[in-house]
Amino acid sequence: MMVRSFGVSRRDFLRGSTALAAIAFGAGSAFAQDMMDDTGDQAEWVQSYDAATSKTLDRSTAPLLSPGTVAATEAAIEKFKLFIAKGGWPLVPTVPLKLGMQDPAVIDLRKRLMASGDLDLEAGLSDVFDSFVETGVKRFQELHGLRPSGLVTRQTITAFNIPADVRLKQLEVNLVRLRSYASNPGKRFVTANIPGALVETVEDGIVQTRHAAGVGKIDRQSPIMTTRVIDINFNPFWTVPASIIKRDLIPKMQANPNYLTENKIRIFTKDGNEIQSSQVNWKTDEATRYQFRQDPGGEFNSLGFVRINIANPYGVYMHDTPAKGIFGDDFRFVSSGCMRVQNVRDYVEWLLKDTPGWAREQIDEAIQSGQRVDAKLAKPVPVFWVYITAWATPSGLIQFRDDIYNKDGLGQVPLVTTVKATEE
Repeated sequence: MMVRSFGVSRRDFLRGSTALAAIAFGAGSAFAQDMMDDTGDQAEWVQSYDAATSKTLDRSTAPLLSPGTVAATEAAIEKFKLFIAKGGWPLVPTVPLKLGMQDPAVIDLRKRLMASGDLDLEAGLSDVFDSFVETGVKRFQELHGLRPSGLVTRQTITAFNIPADVRLKQLEVNLVRLRSYASNPGKRFVTANIPGALVETVEDGIVQTRHAAGVGKIDRQSPIMTTRVIDINFNPFWTVPASIIKRDLIPKMQANPNYLTENKIRIFTKDGNEIQSSQVNWKTDEATRYQFRQDPGGEFNSLGFVRINIANPYGVYMHDTPAKGIFGDDFRFVSSGCMRVQNVRDYVEWLLKDTPGWAREQIDEAIQSGQRVDAKLAKPVPVFWVYITAWATPSGLIQFRDDIYNKDGLGQVPLVTTVKATEE
């Protein structure tokens, strides 16, 4: 329960945001630089990507699209209104902090965590960053879609300093969206929340599995839609979309003439005849006249081992990926509109559970065969690609995510996550 509040105006917040961009975070300090740039390379997270969906606060079985979420979000809005009337929460100084440090900024950090209920008042206002503060920071990070490192990084400070009245408006906007889905989503369905970069499977009102996802870049957005999973391709070819040929493939070939060979991508004419890359003029758009197809192979194929086909007019689908490292990143807006799914075998097993002949053993055999194998669902499963940036759970937790596609209509609210250049 929020029992203490601290005032902050919109003007003060904007002034603080400007300072955040202008202040040098400990010039000359390797620690400060590491803290403020704590995004992590893909390679670093290859071994820990499963953590993206195993966070403590994610273990609720309540679906995002449910009457319970609607009711909880309505209650959260009323609490926020009372909280804002008492002054909201204070700004956190732009100082990198971690366990064991002693700094006056820790006092402000404690006040901020107390104001949002992430730290008990009994923890006091010491200037020491102790384990209680670290736990509070981790809790806050989880509720804002950040990796729970316990480090007060640039992304975490940005999240701390978004005013309470902005968060209230976020909840109000998203309540309308939640109400539009929650009345009758069905007995068995999939929800893919684009801002949360998360997929959940639901049956009988209970979440069965959760999967971190890689979704569309800001300039190549994943569409909001209601669709159905129709069938699944194991060991699929990947046919390069025309937009990617022009925007990505041609520049890559200009930079590295061996790119197609290294990535096992073949070129075909409209008549189905294969040609060599040396026959194409890569200094022009000639390549857009041809079809480019990547051979099957989960270790290198852009679709990994599995493609999940969904009926839609946008030409997008869900799939595996050889780049598992993305699932450990805070920022997973990395694709050209399609959706990459973590732990895809578990997802496919759930999709095919009512389709005869497709138990986990058969799924693994199909993948291990290395051959293209198709599985048609006995009954198509509804899929909702939604855009929810704020909601509350029936247990009382309030979650926020970046309005990455700027659809909330709240103006230029600073993005918490850090944009990273990641290949399609």
